[in-house]
Amino acid sequence: MTAKDQIKQKIKEISENKRKFKASDLSSGIDSVSRQYVTEVLKEMVVNGELLREGGGRYTVYTLPKYVDLLANRVKKRFKNESLDEDMILDSVKSGTNFLNNLNDNVSRIFNYAFTEMVNNAIHHSKSENIEVEVYKSGNNLIFVVNDFGIGVFKNVMKKKNLKSELEAMQEILKGKTTTIPSDHSGEGIFFTSKVSDVFILESYGLKLRVDNLINDIFYEEEKSEKIGTKVTFIIALDSSRLTDGVFLKYQTDPEEGGFDKTEIRVKLFAGGSIYVSRSQARRIMDGLAGKFKTIILDYDKVPTVGQAFTDEIYRVFQSKHPEITIKSINMNRVVEFMIHRVDHP
Repeated sequence: MTAKDQIKQKIKEISENKRKFKASDLSSGIDSVSRQYVTEVLKEMVVNGELLREGGGRYTVYTLPKYVDLLANRVKKRFKNESLDEDMILDSVKSGTNFLNNLNDNVSRIFNYAFTEMVNNAIHHSKSENIEVEVYKSGNNLIFVVNDFGIGVFKNVMKKKNLKSELEAMQEILKGKTTTIPSDHSGEGIFFTSKVSDVFILESYGLKLRVDNLINDIFYEEEKSEKIGTKVTFIIALDSSRLTDGVFLKYQTDPEEGGFDKTEIRVKLFAGGSIYVSRSQARRIMDGLAGKFKTIILDYDKVPTVGQAFTDEIYRVFQSKHPEITIKSINMNRVVEFMIHRVDHP
């Protein structure tokens, strides 16, 4: 047995005795070699999977893989928003807890994508001095939170897009390709992050947008306590079978060509408490879609009725102006389907 093997054996013995230990706990058990050498052996054992590690600096702890449940299932960090990079924050979070390095491959891909997209948004759009991130396990769910204290996502979109209300900003965000910095961002981050989640929540200054893919529904809510800035909460089951590629393909008109050129809009979210009778409501739904998408899917789920002016604006006026765009209508009841079919299509 080599000297290194003897050190490893001693480390394993100490780990069996303490279950969870720090490097300083080895000083009394291994006194024949330098602390630097012991640190190198610990690193090698972690890389080889012989030990698990969490934390950083003087808070670093180690344990054997069979005692993984002893490690923390939560990490929370705060960063000053100066020269930040989303990949750096991701690496920092992963170094602070072990469970993120043992996710199923598809869940790991989803987490990496969603987390970096939302952190990137906070860095570049929030104008917040600080950004907080938290990642944890709760039951069978993996949850992350990105929290900033800046301008607020709905206020920001409303201002930059000259919209009348924050509610209209929510509607705009759900269309996809909405960004306040078009020269640097495609506007796809929130759209696709909301699609790859089980539950996605966007909160800002008393308003909440909740996308619940488990029940295939979307909600606007008002909060009693106002959240200063923007808070993103992302939830996905640890055993989820969802794939990022599958979600991306759903929003491509032609998978051979690639690209995000298809969007799906829930018509009920544009109601504003009324039935669908006005051209202005139809224009709000279709506003900004031309030039961005080849296919527009209008989902009429839970829409009881529509008016002639509403359907005429979409299926005759808009379609005649943009014959290159395909409009598909889904989840219509008989009344809605009748009104759409009455339109004199171009």
